[in-house]
This record gives sequence, structure tokens and C-alpha cells, in this order.
Amino acid sequence: MRGALPGLISPHPLGERLPGVYADDEFGQQFSQGLDTAFAPLLTVLDCLPAYFDPMLAPMDFVDWLGRWVGAELDGDETQDVRRAAVASAGLLHRSRGTPRGLRMAIRLMFGVEPEISESGGAIWSAGPLGPFPGDPSPWLHVTLRVPDPAAIDQQRLDAVVAGARPAHIPYTVEVLGPDSPASADTERN
Repeated sequence: MRGALPGLISPHPLGERLPGVYADDEFGQQFSQGLDTAFAPLLTVLDCLPAYFDPMLAPMDFVDWLGRWVGAELDGDETQDVRRAAVASAGLLHRSRGTPRGLRMAIRLMFGVEPEISESGGAIWSAGPLGPFPGDPSPWLHVTLRVPDPAAIDQQRLDAVVAGARPAHIPYTVEVLGPDSPASADTERN
């Protein structure tokens, strides 16, 4: 929250702007100094307003508010750097939601690791009609995260990120493996 800051002086003191009649009035000058103390944080925020809308520069309480404003999907226990990055990339993540690119970006943002994604879809072209259909007849999606310490990854958070960024109609599975672990049978469907 923005509030009074000790020692913050107003860049535009009100006492200097009072009519001449009040220039020598001690009570009027002290009263205006009290107002200057109250207005100084407001003027500072207004002078720095563009920085408040840059998630990399804004104070954390404003970043959290901005995150709710732009729909950044956060649990609240992420680090400051992750929260800032999530707010900064919220628009791009919303635009690419439901695509492999969007899923990759969301996982990389939250966990800092490039995921392995396999899915049932495909695309081909044919010069003639009634060519074979690509991919599997039933949809599926599998996400594998390879990390040095699989126990350090919050499996429920990974599941929630994948559920929010995947195409809505496709069932999915997720797994977290060590760097040298073999892939499960689910990932070898493709």
C-alpha cells in the first residue's frame, strides 16, 4: 500500500502557492505543511506512474494487484521474480493458451525448466481426397519435466499449470523425472 514516507518532501509545497495574505500566517503555513506530508506520496506515485505499470519496476504490492488485473495465474507463494515475470507475460500467455507454445511458456515460467511435450495430434496434406488422418483417433497429451531433484517439484502445481494451459478438450498426464530416468510408456505413444 502507498502511504506516508518519513522524510519525503513534496516537490510542490502548498505553502508557496497560497495567496499573499497567508504567506506570513504561521498557522496557515503549518497547516499546509501537514497537507504536504499527506500529498507527497501521492505526487511521487503520479510522477512515477509509468514505472508502476512495468512489472519489473513496480513495488511488489502493486505487482500483485496488477497480476489480478491482467489475470496472471499465481498461487501467491511464488518468488518475486516469478511473480514479476508472470505479470509481464500474462498477455502473451493468454494469447497462446491451448497451444504447445503456450503450454511450454507456462511451465518454463513457473518451474524454470523446458518440458517435454508429446501429444496425439498431427498435420499432413494430401494431393488426393480421403488420405490418411494424422495422429491418434483419441486425443491425449503427456508432459514430462526432467529436473535434477524430482522431489523439489510441486506435482500438484505442475498439474494445475498444465490443466490451465492445455487445450480444454484433451485429457493429459504429467510426470516429473530425473535427468537420466527413462520415459514412461505413456510418452512413447507418439
